[in-house]
Amino acid sequence: MNQEKYNEKFEADKQDSEILKAAFAQVSDIRKFEIELYWKRATYFWALIAVAFAGYFSILASEHMPNKFFLALIVSCIGFVFTFAWFLSSRGSKYWQENWENHLDLLEKKVTGPLYKTLLERPDHINMVERFVTGPLSVSVSKINQWVSVFVVFSWVSLVFFSAYKSLAPIGLTKDQWFAIGVHALVVLVAFIICYMMFGFGKTHKEKHTPKAIERETEIG
Repeated sequence: MNQEKYNEKFEADKQDSEILKAAFAQVSDIRKFEIELYWKRATYFWALIAVAFAGYFSILASEHMPNKFFLALIVSCIGFVFTFAWFLSSRGSKYWQENWENHLDLLEKKVTGPLYKTLLERPDHINMVERFVTGPLSVSVSKINQWVSVFVVFSWVSLVFFSAYKSLAPIGLTKDQWFAIGVHALVVLVAFIICYMMFGFGKTHKEKHTPKAIERETEIG
């Protein structure tokens, strides 16, 4: 679809187009709703990850818990999966947010003028303190959030390998201990497989939709 076909769909060539105005209002509302959902999802994952961190260090702090490093390995894998899901969820939210922002850019010209895509910035900073500390900075808050999620993913991966090492370090290589190694590897492998499945098979379907329509009839007997 090119710009001309896009304009035709929303009758963007007519100054008083009701379709254009309705589309602009709808897009503006959906964009605000998508941003609100973005932070609600982030809060949801922050809560889960905080609980996972608390559980992990509570297990390590316990002096009399049997197999505590193996249990810590399980919790660290859970935290890793939660954090990777948060990372993908943030990218998915960003995808839809940009979709509606692009619609705003294309529709706003004949409704409000180029208001949304016109930036009014300071010509220059007064001093070095304002430049590096107190002044405004053109950064994406959502991208900062995604970098935080990347760092937390790295932290969980480190804890996964630390827990696995501490759990396996005291053992030798007898038959039972090889079995223990296999169980540890299986826990880590399942966590990574789940993340791979989320990334590979959790993407938005953008091909043709062919839903089945069923009409339900209702009448008084």
